[in-house]
Amino acid sequence: MDNTDREYDAVIAEARKIFELKTSDYGTAWRILRPSSLTDQIFIKASRIRSIQEKQTKQVEEGEDVEFIGIINYCIMAMIQLNVPVTDSGYEMAADLAKHKYNELVAETKNLMLRKNHDYGEAWRDMRVSSITDLILMKLLRIKQIEENDGQTQISEGLKANYQDMLNYAVFALILNSKKQKL
Repeated sequence: MDNTDREYDAVIAEARKIFELKTSDYGTAWRILRPSSLTDQIFIKASRIRSIQEKQTKQVEEGEDVEFIGIINYCIMAMIQLNVPVTDSGYEMAADLAKHKYNELVAETKNLMLRKNHDYGEAWRDMRVSSITDLILMKLLRIKQIEENDGQTQISEGLKANYQDMLNYAVFALILNSKKQKL
């Protein structure tokens, strides 16, 4: 599992770098998006990944990996929106606070991954990336249903847990894709 720990950190470092550069370019303009809009952005990314996987061709240069990184960052943005709702005082969030929240949520989500990874025995390493994509899409459909129910669940995990799972699935997909590229 030491390998997973390092690989996870490497993927997150790349996603964090993009988040920080975009925050430098755009500020935290994403704060205007409701969590449901962020869910839809993740859906767009996952749908494109599935389309590329099925067609085995693309007409836009960026491939799957860019979209998986987008899923990671949009999941974190959605969790920030759940934890720090927008107030009447404005949509902007200080860049330092956004980065702090990003790191806090990544640490919490990684800890969840490590606990689940222990129990599941790293089964994800034997999965196909296409199956991981399908799991992300299934989680998105669950989230949409929870959102339609005003965030209420009777027995199921809530919104944050589903965003955390999708973030971890996207990291797993990137780790598996990097292994394929090295072969």
